[in-house]
Amino acid sequence: MYVRFPLSLRNVEDLLAERGIDICHETVRHWWNRFGPLFAADIRRQRVSRMRGFRQWKWHLDEVYVKINGEMHYLWRAVDQEGEVLESYVTKTRDKKAALSFMKKALRRHGSPAEITTDGLRSYKAAMDELGNAHRQEIGRWANNRAENSHLPFRRRERAMLRFRQMKSLQKFASVHANVHNHFNLERHLIDRQTYKTRRSAALAEWQTLMA
Repeated sequence: MYVRFPLSLRNVEDLLAERGIDICHETVRHWWNRFGPLFAADIRRQRVSRMRGFRQWKWHLDEVYVKINGEMHYLWRAVDQEGEVLESYVTKTRDKKAALSFMKKALRRHGSPAEITTDGLRSYKAAMDELGNAHRQEIGRWANNRAENSHLPFRRRERAMLRFRQMKSLQKFASVHANVHNHFNLERHLIDRQTYKTRRSAALAEWQTLMA
């Protein structure tokens, strides 16, 4: 509940108390720190194995600023054409070196897409020139809306958590939140109610299997 919904640790404590589970909010924090990355890794492995064979895979890359103790950091994110968050990477800079590290990590983990859409940041072009895939880059004024919209769930979580205090905790939570969000991202605005209920039941059943 803490990772999936924009809730605070104390919100989760109160919700569990209504169900007869008496715990401290610090217990919730220890739980997500311990088990969140394990669940996220299982979800990511399943999705990577399914998507690697998709030939028309299109990525959208974008970065969003995040303040940590008053200092600016950047959260780089790779999203595919269906809104699945593929990779989250935190850096202190927004230069070629940071873009190159982010793209190498994404390509190594997920394989190579047919097309990569970015904004006009020159760091992307410099990094893609070095990687030898500059011919796959697409830049357009509205072409990267998929990545821009994917920041919204993270921003809601950031407000609920009253910002982050460490770069390490930001990296960890961003990665876990992205994979859990992917699992329950059913695109309900594109399908009818019955199909949505079927997919939701399947996602919940798979989630229970992961936690078993």
